[in-house]
Amino acid sequence: MAQAEVTTAFSKKTYLEWYEIMLRIRRFEERAGMLYQQRKIRGFCHLYIGQEAVAAGIQSACKADDIVITAYRDHGLALARGVTSDACMAEMYGKITGCTKGKGGSMHFFDVEKKFYGGHGIVGNQIGLGAGLGFAEMYKGTKNVAVCLFGDGAARQGILHEVFNMAMTWKIPVIFICENNFYAMGTSVKRTSNITDIYKLGGAYDMPSEPVDGMSCEAVHEAMDRALKRARKGDGPTFLEIKTYRFKGHSMSDPQKYRTKDEVNDYKNRDPIKEVERTMLENGMATERKIKSIQTKIKDEIDACVKFAEDSPFPDASELYTDNYVQKDYPFIMD
Repeated sequence: MAQAEVTTAFSKKTYLEWYEIMLRIRRFEERAGMLYQQRKIRGFCHLYIGQEAVAAGIQSACKADDIVITAYRDHGLALARGVTSDACMAEMYGKITGCTKGKGGSMHFFDVEKKFYGGHGIVGNQIGLGAGLGFAEMYKGTKNVAVCLFGDGAARQGILHEVFNMAMTWKIPVIFICENNFYAMGTSVKRTSNITDIYKLGGAYDMPSEPVDGMSCEAVHEAMDRALKRARKGDGPTFLEIKTYRFKGHSMSDPQKYRTKDEVNDYKNRDPIKEVERTMLENGMATERKIKSIQTKIKDEIDACVKFAEDSPFPDASELYTDNYVQKDYPFIMD
């Protein structure tokens, strides 16, 4: 039987890429949650489950040389940028084969080769760094753009206003993205801000700003495409409030008593992975067999990355003194 004609604005290739990126993130995060409960992963752990369409839509719109910097809920964006599952899981374990040699853990993924600059634990800190990364690209004369993500809680930090003003004044090629999952830790945006449509904050600086449906890969890609074109033309920054939802708590220690099960289930009914899968099946982009093959591929990949992390060694104690300063003979490092 002939497949139905594709009626979407995006190609089969793009949908398959979105599906694989999102499924990789979902299965990685599910396994990380299990391993955390088994005490194989320690420290803080903030899962990205539910927000996968944001990472997938950003990745499909960006070029390889564009820069991404984010907060501590960073696993999904790192995986979308191409940091390997092996390197990510090993970092969760604190192993030397991790993307930051086991020194950063869950909150501080980093990969210069993939232009992924963290993973930052200080709330809002990366807003200034993101503008700086964009300024560096402008100074060097490239057409690369910095993509700087932060949560709804960080939108209340003073640094946002300082940076927005400077970025617009200097027309820095940076896209500011608020991943608004509606709860700063366990506190609703409605309890902490008179402005609940966070994108409106950009209006104070005449920064082009818009809300985006973060449960839709299509919507995220389209908004990113507009913002990237503006930045590459030299017209400066854009502020996107991407409204998404985390299906899990703020962190693994979060009992989630601040929201109802009905609210969570309403968003789970809009699961972006299921939506992309449905779109592909309905438009003849993939068969059930193809979907199953991708699912098997990702399962095998996640199984393998756990084994890789388990088998990898911990860093030697001497690693405590490496990678701290560029200057090789920095005088305040003692053997």
